[in-house]
Amino acid sequence: MAFDANAPRKPFITRGSNIGRCKGCFLPLLSCLCSEKPKVKARAVFWLLTHNDEIYKPTNTGRLIVDAIDGARVFKWSRTEPDPAFIEALCDEQYQPCIVFPSGESYQQRMIVSKNLSEKIPAFIILDGTWRQARRMFRLSRYLDDLPVMQPNTMAISRYHLRQSVEEHHLCTAEVAAQMLREVSDHHSADVLDAYFDLFNAEYYATRRSVDMSATSAVARLRLAQLQNDVNNTI
Repeated sequence: MAFDANAPRKPFITRGSNIGRCKGCFLPLLSCLCSEKPKVKARAVFWLLTHNDEIYKPTNTGRLIVDAIDGARVFKWSRTEPDPAFIEALCDEQYQPCIVFPSGESYQQRMIVSKNLSEKIPAFIILDGTWRQARRMFRLSRYLDDLPVMQPNTMAISRYHLRQSVEEHHLCTAEVAAQMLREVSDHHSADVLDAYFDLFNAEYYATRRSVDMSATSAVARLRLAQLQNDVNNTI
């Protein structure tokens, strides 16, 4: 499932609902990033199990992963009726599915680290929602019970300015994905995703707070272009 800009959606009536938005990236039209979407073939793929409340939020960073990482997919989460395409993906022998989630005592036997990964392509499953929603998704989705779990190995403070978290070490979805790429030593893909996220973060924050973030955007845009050129020069 990809983000479908033409799909029916519930009315967006929170702050910013009257702003004209791009149907591709959901940013205000003057800040559209569609022409700057990167795409890299990483050492891992990402499968986002996305909460219904999250799919069309303009501040959702899961779509940045879909934009940037080749093979990333989005599945709509259901507690009792999992997406058949997601179940099919779990059975694909070329991938090693692994849920990205913090360690917990009740499932320590399921925890793995990067050196435990097989030679298959890692498929990192990210529970895409608020922290409260993600915990509920992890706890109540019985079809996830037998999958290994891997936590991001970082104490970094989130750079995400558009939402407030009760814990400064709770990273947003795109930041988590970048860290998981570093877990499998794919630092270039992680840097691309980070640069794209920084550009999104700056552009969106500027429109929401009416502040000048042009210098920050310019740095992120230049970094993203350099990383893209690095890939092109090695082909």
